[in-house]
Amino acid sequence: MTLSQILTPSIEKAVQALFDIAIDKVEFQTTRKEFEGDITMVIFPLLKVIKRNPVELGNKIGNYLVENVTEVSRFNVVSGFLNIVISDEYYLDFFNGIKDNAKFGFVAPSRSFGTEDKAVMVEYSSPNTNKPLHLGHVRNNLLGYAVAEIIKASGKKVYKTQIINDRGIHICKSMLAWQKFGNGETPESTGLKGDKLVGNYYVAFDKAYKEQIAQLISEGKTEDEAKKQAPIILEAQEMLLKWEAGDAEVISLWKTMNQWVYDGFAITYKNLGVDFDCYYYESNTYLLGKDVVQIGLEKGVFEKDPDGSVWIDLTDEGLDRKIVLRSDGTAVYMTQDIGTAIQRVKDYPDVGGMVYTVGNEQDYHFKVLFLILKKLGFDWSKNLFHLSYGMVDLPSGKMKSREGTVVDADDLMQEMTDTAQKIAEDLGKLDTYSAEEKAKLYNTIGLGALKYYILKVDPKKRILFNPEESVDFAGNTGPFIQYTYARIQSIIRKANFDYVIPSAVEELHEKEKELLKQLELFPEVIQNAAHNHSPALLANFTYDLVREYNSFYQAVPILGEENLEKKIFRVQLSKKVADTIAASFRLLGINVPERM
Repeated sequence: MTLSQILTPSIEKAVQALFDIAIDKVEFQTTRKEFEGDITMVIFPLLKVIKRNPVELGNKIGNYLVENVTEVSRFNVVSGFLNIVISDEYYLDFFNGIKDNAKFGFVAPSRSFGTEDKAVMVEYSSPNTNKPLHLGHVRNNLLGYAVAEIIKASGKKVYKTQIINDRGIHICKSMLAWQKFGNGETPESTGLKGDKLVGNYYVAFDKAYKEQIAQLISEGKTEDEAKKQAPIILEAQEMLLKWEAGDAEVISLWKTMNQWVYDGFAITYKNLGVDFDCYYYESNTYLLGKDVVQIGLEKGVFEKDPDGSVWIDLTDEGLDRKIVLRSDGTAVYMTQDIGTAIQRVKDYPDVGGMVYTVGNEQDYHFKVLFLILKKLGFDWSKNLFHLSYGMVDLPSGKMKSREGTVVDADDLMQEMTDTAQKIAEDLGKLDTYSAEEKAKLYNTIGLGALKYYILKVDPKKRILFNPEESVDFAGNTGPFIQYTYARIQSIIRKANFDYVIPSAVEELHEKEKELLKQLELFPEVIQNAAHNHSPALLANFTYDLVREYNSFYQAVPILGEENLEKKIFRVQLSKKVADTIAASFRLLGINVPERM
């Protein structure tokens, strides 16, 4: 139980006993640094029902708590705020309760079948199979993966999924360019990752297409005519028709080149440290939803126009009319997304909600999608969430980029590892490391810096990502937190006693208490981060914990403490801080080094 949960019923009893008034809510806040206290009750809301001076009111409640609640040792009142000091015994009992609990902060998934206990499906990544993953995909993957892990830690079963855009004209462009310019190249023959190879042909198509447009314009065509009549785009459109008709040769090439891309993606995902439980492919889902349109027509949710197209009118909801079926009977993306959502619940009947990790340019699309599913009568539609996020920008010239615009995910990760190597070598603390140990450490620091820098920011905010700033060993960065973890591991290795020895400490140093107060927040932070779909809450909690630990480390001796009981306790407390750092970073997909 949290302090607020412990104190709330006691304060309700105090108000009932002192003033014969029943209250159903108590408001708390963190005690301000300049006042003594561990938690603060806000008195002002009570003034509406108890016409007393707020200081008098606070003193009466404070005295009641000291006399009747063992956890409360003393208090002070400042204006309308009751600052409550909690006993050392409470915090020592709390520590002894979590010291050997490897799952501290985590909630095991419930086995009951209430709506609140249903599984959550988290969608992220969702790339096209015509080019490699880029910087935008990096933020998408890191957010989706972290949110999935945090929701899982909060007590829910989670399925991680993605829908792969593996069909359409953009895929045919790469295929056609490979046929025309490829000379039979393969990932094996070129030494390129498959997604890079296919991406090169997408670029080659675009180059040839632009050249043909320019040629047609020089022959007197308008730009619009040239774009429609360029021979290479007509061939790509013809290839798409053949694919839709099931042409054996086209399908065979499609499968081969897509597999090259999947193999390339798998390497990037492994290096990035993300994974998936199930996959959906647009080639299988693009026809889904058409049958739902008929159901929607019968329910009066949709309406058919004279030309045969089907729409939904959402103007009463502050939106607009949205097409769900074209006049020729073909589906639009909205139709596919409706069908795919329904199919996912059919495939995984325990799913009671979904999280879509998609950039903020699709905010309107998801408002419409969720509203349509609600109007169609699906109960789980109330548990759909669009994890909307802003773009990631880079300072000019900081990174390699394809055609000067798109930053390749693999290049970005390598750049981060190289940056970590440069900074670590400048610090000159790795003389005893083998080449293999150094390479592993550079990767851990580099990727930790990248992930933390992105995840510490509220998802809705746009990010300006500076690689060198992210690898700084001071400030709110991944390496700063990793370094503190490694420092604690060094302390533990040097400790000359068995860690499991019980501590007999009865009184806490102020810095020990502050550290325990921060640790106590961990379970609540996980729940809040899950509820708000915000890894930033967990990332910044971890930074605050590390800052509090470093303040403790500077203020009191640990291995140098002469009193054995205090020494044991401080090493044990240090280890629990390190365990919590590692657990928190694990949810964010970040590794921690044993030495640094």
